[in-house]
Amino acid sequence: MGDRTNVFLITGFLGSGKTTFLNRIIKNFPKDRKMMILMNEFGELGVDGTLVQGEDLDIMEISKGSIFCVCVKTDFIKGLNQIAKDIQPDVLLIESTGVANPTDLKRDLTLPFFNNRFHLAEQFCVIDAANFGEEYEVFASVEKQIASSTVFIINKVDLATPEQIAQVQELVRRHHPAPVFYETTYADFPFEQYFFKGLEAQPAVGGESAGRFLTSEELEKSIEQLLDDPNREITPPDRLLSAIYSWKGIDLEDFKALAGKFPRAVVRSKGFISADGNTVYLFSWVMGRWTVEETQLPPDRISLLNRVVFIGPPEVMPQLAAISADNPDFVEESQRDPMAV
Repeated sequence: MGDRTNVFLITGFLGSGKTTFLNRIIKNFPKDRKMMILMNEFGELGVDGTLVQGEDLDIMEISKGSIFCVCVKTDFIKGLNQIAKDIQPDVLLIESTGVANPTDLKRDLTLPFFNNRFHLAEQFCVIDAANFGEEYEVFASVEKQIASSTVFIINKVDLATPEQIAQVQELVRRHHPAPVFYETTYADFPFEQYFFKGLEAQPAVGGESAGRFLTSEELEKSIEQLLDDPNREITPPDRLLSAIYSWKGIDLEDFKALAGKFPRAVVRSKGFISADGNTVYLFSWVMGRWTVEETQLPPDRISLLNRVVFIGPPEVMPQLAAISADNPDFVEESQRDPMAV
């Protein structure tokens, strides 16, 4: 273990394939090096954490908002402090929520109380080739992610036309002077060029990293000052809410029929469904396109079975409530506006 942690940020809009990309990194990562994963989900359910594949993984999950916004910024900084102080991995993979504005990440990683532990090695942006044009026109977070990233994985090219792929590249070039593009399916990417070289022990940037870490009280005060900084971008670029609904039905076909009624304006939805308590299916919705696919996950690994998280603009929530009123097996459990907390 060296004195420096190389940080790789994985950005990309909701449903672009970030978790698939992360799983490929895990599968190929050297066993003799120490890796830490920080996963951020906008919704209240940590669905993606369940989908991460690997044994003895060191994972920290932060949900209920974006780690780069005021709603859970405190949790993010405290998490980084714990990683710098106690875990000290060779590599930290951060998978941000798809609606994040990661502009301030470099500033976050260089906060003085981390004692020069972190080095931002690369920022990837995973792009859903078929849906990117629509996402770009509607959501400001997409532009923020493009502008701050350096390597662009144009994913799901098997579902896109050549014209759509060309449009992705043209839109990215509007915001980035020298983008690096990779066209992929299932995020199959030449990882060794970025992740698996130079993992030998490295000195901290600017000197030793063994400085004094803050006490809990000092850390709280520093975070309070950080949140008061008018130059930081801690307001989410898009107004989105999340909600959790439980499904109490016993026929998978009934759930599929219900999914066909969900509002087109739902941006992202995901959850684990089981009709018989044995076979588990992953429901995944991206910008109006959805699938229900069998998984190999055992039911005892999933703590929130038959619960689905929805992310969308405020006007979607009454529409979901109306569907629930007409379907007694589809019950709202909670609704959350991260910026109202």
